[in-house]
Amino acid sequence: MTNINENFLKLQNNYLFSTVRKKVEEYQKQNPTKKIINLGIGDVTLPIPKSVIEAMKNACDEMRDSTTFKGYGPEQGYDFLKEKILQKDYYSRGIKLEKDEIFISDGSKCDTGNISDIFGTNNRVAITDPVYPVYLDSNVMAGRSGEYIEQNGQYEKIVYLPCDCENNFIPELPKTKVDMIYLCYPNNPTGTVLTKAQLQQWVEYAKKTKAVILFDAAYEAYITEPEIPHSIYEIEDAKKVAIEFKSFSKTAGFTGIRCAYTVIPKEVVGYTRNGNEISINALWNRRQCSKFNGVSYITQKGAEAIYTEEGKKEIQKNIHYYLENAKMIKQALENIGFQTYGGVNSPYIWLKTQKQQKSWEFFDELLEKSHIVGTPGSGFGPSGEGYFRLTGFGSRENTINACISMKNMLQ
Repeated sequence: MTNINENFLKLQNNYLFSTVRKKVEEYQKQNPTKKIINLGIGDVTLPIPKSVIEAMKNACDEMRDSTTFKGYGPEQGYDFLKEKILQKDYYSRGIKLEKDEIFISDGSKCDTGNISDIFGTNNRVAITDPVYPVYLDSNVMAGRSGEYIEQNGQYEKIVYLPCDCENNFIPELPKTKVDMIYLCYPNNPTGTVLTKAQLQQWVEYAKKTKAVILFDAAYEAYITEPEIPHSIYEIEDAKKVAIEFKSFSKTAGFTGIRCAYTVIPKEVVGYTRNGNEISINALWNRRQCSKFNGVSYITQKGAEAIYTEEGKKEIQKNIHYYLENAKMIKQALENIGFQTYGGVNSPYIWLKTQKQQKSWEFFDELLEKSHIVGTPGSGFGPSGEGYFRLTGFGSRENTINACISMKNMLQ
């Protein structure tokens, strides 16, 4: 008899975005003539920058010549891309790192989920609430969650850090000791940010308790306010306690190409049951060598191109486009009386529903009356109930039409 990993049975319903997709497909089937505007899934709509396309074409041409052909590459990524990352993303901000502290991957979603492999199942996990579902689901699968409690929508062993308008979306330090702390800033789904002083408190907490911070900075390229940190390593001593995840998906439109990187400073350590220090960097390196074959040479050459002068200009133009969309949506919602958050340092707008309307009720109403798809806040956790996420990643035409449609429906 083959036994299964019964932790998977503890996962609640379907994955959030799969549920949204199924509901939209069903609505479209019943209303084939309706044009649906999708502002739910955080997928980009602008084409890949030309400099990236050219670099990938040139890399393809290299594959036709036996002298430049590439087969298996290093599981950790090619040095040419790591060097650009170091120079442009870290050295330029006064952060010192080494090449072997950077691991190129096929996406931050994969890395934030897979990083769980190298940590013991007895670790206590803290997540902000609401939260990107992968952080929670991957720990449920690993066996760290305990049982699901229907009454409050929480898992018994997970420490939830509520973030809502009552605390300005600033999570409080845990009242009980935790070992793994997931932070995402700019935040998905709320679009909010933390200052250096606020992040410093988390670094100090992690140092004091010997915890590890898992810091997802996938949206840092959308930061517009100069005082907001782009990397947790801008915080003193963060290299001793933090792992950082960064992605090219939303920065450079790589959602379909797949490329990201994870930074694990060699100062970050975990512990055996006997209290012996173990390098987290070495463990992740061993994990990747065993379970990951690396990102293709062609993809990494495309990623390298975003660091050229031309690539940088093209990417900034696209980011500005999405932020303008977010600004339009935010303004349209506020004009008709909604409280909104985010949309300044993030492409996401987080709105509070009116008259205590439930998140999925608002989803249904918005789809039925305006044919607009968003993401129910409750799908991100119990503290997301009564909130709703819209994205600026749509086309300009769809964004304008959505703003008009919402105004007509909700006024």
